[in-house]
Parts: sequence; structure tokens; C-alpha cells
Amino acid sequence: MIKEVDKQNFKKIIKEKECVVVDFYANWCGPCKMLRPILEEIASQYPEISFVSIDVDKEDELSREYGIYSIPCLILFKNGLEEKRVVGLKSKDELKELLGDK
Repeated sequence: MIKEVDKQNFKKIIKEKECVVVDFYANWCGPCKMLRPILEEIASQYPEISFVSIDVDKEDELSREYGIYSIPCLILFKNGLEEKRVVGLKSKDELKELLGDK
């Protein structure tokens, strides 16, 4: 399950959780809507990883802070630090690569 978070929750989650995938998206974004079911499926296969989403329209300050200029944008955080980033609609296999599965 992917949890919608705001700036306050986001900061707390990336500090407390070892591994977090953040989906920066917008409701009007077609590729974001296409990516969502793929992310939901992957999230169910990786219960040890926290999956969260941030609406760039509601959290524009956070989006600017992380340099989000194109969406969808997925960022993998490990121990509070950004480790990897992918932009655009990706396949299930490409997303698994982000998580370290090859």
C-alpha cells in the first residue's frame, strides 16, 4: 500500500524507516496514473520497504526542495539519504532495478 504524506510526515518517515520509495506525482498527470498500479503491485512484493506518495501540487515547497521538475519522479531513500532517482513512466522491471533487483 502506498501512503499519501505531507511535508511533516515525509521528513519523519525518511528518518525513521531504513528504506523508503517516494512517488512525486500529480492527479492530472497521465503517466503518474499509469505508474500507480505498477507501484502498488511492487509495494505488495516488498513489505520491508515503505512506499509513500507526495502530490506536487499540494506540496510545492517540498517538490522544490528535492528538485522535482518532471513527474512522475521516484526517489529511493536509504537511512534518510537519497540513493537513487528515476523520472518518467517506468516498467515493473525497471522499478525493481531501482530497488536493487536485477
